[in-house]
Amino acid sequence: MKLTRQKHAKKNMGFYKHNFHFREPFQVLLDGTFCQAALRNKIQIREQLPGYLGGATQLCTTRCILKELESLGKALYGAKLIAQRFQVRNCSHHKDPVSGSACLISMIEEGNPHHFFIATQDQDLANKVKKKAGVPLLFIIQNTMVLDKPSPKSLAFVQKLQTNQLVPEHQKQSIVQLKEKEGLAKQEGEKRRKRKRAGGPNPLSCLKKKKKKTQEGQEPSAEKNKRRKRKRKRVKAEAVQSVQKNEEE
Repeated sequence: MKLTRQKHAKKNMGFYKHNFHFREPFQVLLDGTFCQAALRNKIQIREQLPGYLGGATQLCTTRCILKELESLGKALYGAKLIAQRFQVRNCSHHKDPVSGSACLISMIEEGNPHHFFIATQDQDLANKVKKKAGVPLLFIIQNTMVLDKPSPKSLAFVQKLQTNQLVPEHQKQSIVQLKEKEGLAKQEGEKRRKRKRAGGPNPLSCLKKKKKKTQEGQEPSAEKNKRRKRKRKRVKAEAVQSVQKNEEE
């Protein structure tokens, strides 16, 4: 059973690495419900999760989650102690804290550019996460941590990518920034402004082709020369004969 679970995790991790460029260390955002479930089932998150995901991990939370755990009192005191050991990621709710689930959803907006995993036992939050493409979901079931299979939204997104119909928003911004940095954006704009003028005929194609002298064309001139030589010999012979006749007379 453990080997099967590990095999499924490896397959799912390969999907996110290949299609959404997830890299080590993997950043995992945990909420209070996941910490409470880990405490109840005696799961050592920091020790067990890297082996399950197959790489180094960074366990993270947010200020909103910590404040939510504080407000819930003694019932979740152990979960609060666990969450306080994790790195705190900045959210946009400094002045006005929101619920932990709302905060986590805000952290994965715009295509999950920071490549966060979401670890939660909140079913409502899990359903919202599944509606976001490229967000791996972790939960605890039967005393073990489980990486959920890619959601239909992620599968559809990848299919569109493979047909070159869609580019992730954060990748578009990265491409634009790189082009601006290298000065390629201006060059492309200048190329678009220049209109291609209608060109005239190729001057080389207008040149008259030189006629090649063939052997057939050379044969008449050779025959003419032969005829001229024969005529000269004939004239000389006739002249000699006429001279000889005059002398005999």
